[in-house]
Amino acid sequence: MSTNRFSGPARVAGVVSFCIAAAVSAQTAAPGTTSSGSGNRPAATAGGTTGGASSSGAMTNRSGATGSSAMGSNNATANKGADNLSSGDRKFIEKAAQGGLAEVQLGKLAADKAASPEVKQFGQRMVDDHTKANDQLKQIATSKGVNIPTELDRSTQREMDKLNKLSGAEFDREYMKHMVSDHKKDVSEFKTEANRAKDPSIKQFAATTLPTLQQHLELAQSTEKTARNESSNKSSQSSGNAGATRTAGTTKGR
Repeated sequence: MSTNRFSGPARVAGVVSFCIAAAVSAQTAAPGTTSSGSGNRPAATAGGTTGGASSSGAMTNRSGATGSSAMGSNNATANKGADNLSSGDRKFIEKAAQGGLAEVQLGKLAADKAASPEVKQFGQRMVDDHTKANDQLKQIATSKGVNIPTELDRSTQREMDKLNKLSGAEFDREYMKHMVSDHKKDVSEFKTEANRAKDPSIKQFAATTLPTLQQHLELAQSTEKTARNESSNKSSQSSGNAGATRTAGTTKGR
């Protein structure tokens, strides 16, 4: 009986001890849990930072996409302008640009190599007038999305090579002969485009440039006559001098 009296309190004390131990264990684990949770917070923060980076990347991509879109829009506008051109207008731009480039290069050659002052002046005028016209045409071509030539075509290059081998009156005669022929074609083509061009800006360019080309043709024709006369005079003088030399030699022999 005495044993049972003590065994009941002892049993209660054991239960209490077990609860206390469990509580202590729970308190001991709680900091670890808190620390672990705290340790997870930076990960969440890092996740937030990553999200921020993603947001920043998205902004960057959005900005890049906007820039790309703007460039695409500009290209689309240029291509649209090119698509809207008639085949005749496009061909005129390309041919006029090629011809203008040739006039400038040949003009520089004449200004440097010509013997006659008139031919030199004509060559320099070709450089000045056609450079100005070429710049105007380049602006129109760019706005229409048309690529224009930047190098001489084969035909003009052959003419350049041919003229480079000549000098003096012979050069003057051949250069001016080419200029007369070339400007006759130019006047005809620009006159046609001024009347039939579909695009307003090209039509205006052709119409405003035409009077200058007509002046060039008139000047080329008069300068060619001068060059031919000078060449003929020099040929006559050479023949006369040769005849005089032969006569002098014959007389001396007698």
